[in-house]
Formats: sequence, structure tokens, C-alpha cells
Amino acid sequence: MAYLHQRGIRSQALIEHMRIGYAPGGCLRGWLTQLGHSLPALRQAGLVTGVGYDAYVHRIVFPLDGNLYGRSLSLAAPPHRFLPGSKGGLYAWKEAQSHPAVILVEGLFDYAALWEAGFHNVTCSLGIHLNAHQLRQICDCPRTVYIAFDADGNGSGQQAAQCLSRSLRERDITARVVSLPEGHDPNSFFAQGGDARQFQSLLEAAQ
Repeated sequence: MAYLHQRGIRSQALIEHMRIGYAPGGCLRGWLTQLGHSLPALRQAGLVTGVGYDAYVHRIVFPLDGNLYGRSLSLAAPPHRFLPGSKGGLYAWKEAQSHPAVILVEGLFDYAALWEAGFHNVTCSLGIHLNAHQLRQICDCPRTVYIAFDADGNGSGQQAAQCLSRSLRERDITARVVSLPEGHDPNSFFAQGGDARQFQSLLEAAQ
């Protein structure tokens, strides 16, 4: 909970909305084998490593559509973990697609910050590159797409945003790139004192 608060996730309603959990590790394999799942099946699913340990250890976990994302709380482990296979579609797309304009962000903590600030027309691509399924979802019906990718120091987020914007416009989708303060992503923008009014101003200035 301290880690979630540090990342700006303080609302119990948001935790329940995103179904955020915690995987301590050391217990999932035993529980699932008691339920009758074989060790080879657990390895194939990506829940257990090749040597038989839980794959998700000391991680905040977010259920996805057909996958599971785990963010490590340990600096010694890789920060991101997904199950094998596709990362799936756009996050919480069913809710976002009901709005005439959507805000597209890179990460789940970015999604969380915007949702808690009252922007419920937000969705997440889980990275700067959309897969074919995600691109079909966002092009399914005409709408305005605000691309709020990270303002990385190396420029990768904004470069990807510009590239995606051009791709969407070629498909007759109105796309606007949101320019965040340098070094910020939507999560850090709100965690370090930004508010909904200020972010709305960034949306209005998007090109």
C-alpha cells in the first residue's frame, strides 16, 4: 500500500476498479497444484518458472484482458513481467470507447493517475507500440485520440506518439499529441502536484 500511495494510487475505489493485487511469491504453485493443475501446465502458462518457483514474486499485479502484468517492488528483479503471449487489447477499453474522445497512455500507473483525477475516458497500450488488435480497437469508430505518452529524456515516448499520430490520421482518426513537461509521464505529473485543471489545459493545447 505504501508503494501504491507513493505512485499516487490512494483511492480504494480505484484499487477495486483496476483489481490491483499483490503477489508475494512462494505460495501460488502449491495452491494451484492442490487444485489439480499440473506443474508442466503452470510452466506453460507462465505462472511458474522453469525451475519451479512462482514467476510473480513481490509484485503489484494488474489483471489484463488475457494476460497479467506484475510490477516488481524489488530493485534486484526486472521491473515488468507479463505472461507469455500477446499483451492483449487496450486496457479498460470497454469503458473508454463509450466516450467521443479518449486519452491513450503508455502504462497502468499513468492510467491510474488519470482515472483518479476524473478522466475516465482513458485507456492504456502497455507500451509505446500498439499491436494490431489495439490499433483495430482504436480505429473501430471515429473519435478524437489524445496521445499522452511519456516525455522521456531520450525522446522515445514523444517520437512514438508522433509516429502513432500520423498512422491514425492516415486512417481518418483525429489524433492529437499531448506535450507533458520534460521528464514527466502522466503518473509523475499528478504524483508531483499536478491537478486535473492543469492536465485539461495540456489536452486543450495538444496538437
